[in-house]
Amino acid sequence: MGKDQELDKKMYVLDTNVLLHEPLAYLSFQEHDVVIPMTVLEELDHIKDRKRDVSRDARIAIRSLDGVLKDASPEEMLDGVRLPSVQSSNESGPLSRGKLIIVNDHLFPDSISGLPGNENDHIIINCAVRLQKQHTQTKVVLVTKDINMRLKAKGAGLQFVEDYRTDQLIDDIKLLSLGYKKFSGDFWQSVGDCTSEQQGRYTLHHVPKSLLPDVFCNEYLVDDSEHFAARITGYDDANITLKDLGVERLMHQNAWGVQPKNVYQGMAMDALLDPNIELVILTGPAGCGKTLLALASALEMIIEKGIYDKVIVTRNTPEIAESIGFLPGTEEEKMAPWLAAITDTLEVLHKNDESPISSRNYIMEKANIQFKSVNFMRGRSIQNAVVILDESQNLTASQLKTIITRCGEGTKLICTGNLAQIDSNYLTPLTSGLTYIVERFKHFEGSATINLNGVVRSRLASFAEENL
Repeated sequence: MGKDQELDKKMYVLDTNVLLHEPLAYLSFQEHDVVIPMTVLEELDHIKDRKRDVSRDARIAIRSLDGVLKDASPEEMLDGVRLPSVQSSNESGPLSRGKLIIVNDHLFPDSISGLPGNENDHIIINCAVRLQKQHTQTKVVLVTKDINMRLKAKGAGLQFVEDYRTDQLIDDIKLLSLGYKKFSGDFWQSVGDCTSEQQGRYTLHHVPKSLLPDVFCNEYLVDDSEHFAARITGYDDANITLKDLGVERLMHQNAWGVQPKNVYQGMAMDALLDPNIELVILTGPAGCGKTLLALASALEMIIEKGIYDKVIVTRNTPEIAESIGFLPGTEEEKMAPWLAAITDTLEVLHKNDESPISSRNYIMEKANIQFKSVNFMRGRSIQNAVVILDESQNLTASQLKTIITRCGEGTKLICTGNLAQIDSNYLTPLTSGLTYIVERFKHFEGSATINLNGVVRSRLASFAEENL
């Protein structure tokens, strides 16, 4: 029995990029031991003083490690310090935790002749291989987000190598929520008992939960009849409450002169114009109308309806949201090249005016449209505004958390992004912050996600999206 338990024990060796991706990653391995090689601490030390966003994560990782190890003697650090216990949501007592071990990997002789040079990656791989030889009854796992390092570690004889996936909520991007369900056939033909009530201009229907067992708040429903469309406003174990919208009503919405071109845009506009939905996430291919709908709805709610006071438009700058460079002028002037999509969209919205440029400038002043860098959002509290976060697929989950937690009372956040156009070297569609918030917020009653299926920009753009 003791041997079986020993075999079940795991020892995770963390690479530097794991702690930069998630500074508290070492707390995510439950009852298993976590090894931090000395080389990783050295790399964190070199990174912490750079003038880059990643330096903040390095400093957080160093401070949190110090919080666990500060009272430990050198012998205790090498033997392992018990990680802090956390309360389990399913049990009354705290979960047992493994140990945090600092290993001086520079003392290990080089046992991998196939990895030349003195690169840090090779030293960390050598450390994991040595631990594998020393702890034959324990599963030693190297955890790194570097694909090439994972390949080299396998080639060097390490049996277990993994990516860090604790913050990866889905295994396949095809499983990502679209924000709507398409019902086969005629929806009402499949509904048995149904009670309805009138609520202002809208009708609410209460249908059995067994009809759609897997649903979440503000998810839309459409069927093959091309007439039925509804939004789920609530549910319990027995019933789902549907707000009857109808395709015709969706298609006749209007925001700043813009009308939906398909039912997906209709669903998006319904969510965008609803002040009770504080977070709207628009995903989809280039040319599907994400930015146009977001900006048109924002202008409608600010100028025509007076619900909000201003528009704040932000996006990451090219160097992974690190810097806005040395362009001359104010912050807004520096951001202008990266936010050209917004000014282009404003010109499209006023292309029939006598002077589109003058109209654009007038509206930017009247709607109080402000361009901000993601770098300077930290520490702010934004009240009574529409915040449009463009190209959010290039942000990490922690960067998106920084922005979402800035939103105060009466603020609506619109995140737009295309997971097929990730520019970051460190993100994939599965690890993008956009994917993370789509999954995290899908059960939140104040959010809605819409995947705008179909390119409406032009015939050329549509063909390129499908065939290139």
